[in-house]
Amino acid sequence: MLLEGKMALPVLRGCYCSRPPSVLSRFLKPVQPQSNKTTRLVPTLSVGVVSTVRPYSSDRGGGKQNQKVVVVGIPNPFIWFRTRIYYFLIRVYFDKEFKIEEFTEGSKQAFSHVSRLLSGSQFESLEGLVAKDLIAKLEEKCALLPPSHLQALSADLEDVMYTTPGDVGIYYDDDGRKFVSILMRYWYLTSARLPEESLEGTRIFQVAIGGEGAPETKRLLTANYEFQREFTKGVPPDWTITRIEHSKLLD
Repeated sequence: MLLEGKMALPVLRGCYCSRPPSVLSRFLKPVQPQSNKTTRLVPTLSVGVVSTVRPYSSDRGGGKQNQKVVVVGIPNPFIWFRTRIYYFLIRVYFDKEFKIEEFTEGSKQAFSHVSRLLSGSQFESLEGLVAKDLIAKLEEKCALLPPSHLQALSADLEDVMYTTPGDVGIYYDDDGRKFVSILMRYWYLTSARLPEESLEGTRIFQVAIGGEGAPETKRLLTANYEFQREFTKGVPPDWTITRIEHSKLLD
């Protein structure tokens, strides 16, 4: 199969996706949506991350919180190199101004915004941000969650401790449309009270606010959000979220 008539890439698998117009451009710098049947051209990637957490405090007198939580990413060197090749392909064939650093920062803001909408069950507000068929599935799943789990879905921007790209994909469909998808992974803090047995494997630590009173217990949770954009001439340069996973909460 030819990409822009210049480079041949192996077809690995097919997928079916549908999506509405997106307004995620307020957070993200353009790469585009998806449609009918598509065939994946680029294999998926994975990134390993190790987290280290320790207590931190906030200085209310200064009006600013100094979070001393460290999350260290240790990616597989081979995968790191391959993702750079895919970013290069995106710049060459789709968007010459694409920068993964800018995309990562924009996706973090989008993640925080969408997660808070999910936590508040504001599904109508997700339209234009999240694929329509996914919104329906999320509404069904969230209806089954207890209040504590719904609260834990919310991630304030200052509580997002670490963000890293995961899977990267380049697609085309039978009509010649071209797409790019990027799966982003987030590590964030939550003070929601969750049953110990429901979140086995999550990190727990104490947080002292202003040095007064008993320290607050927080957990370090993870979430995966996939962003997709269509690169067909004449199509609005908007990203849409086509996959949402909150580990142990919303799979």
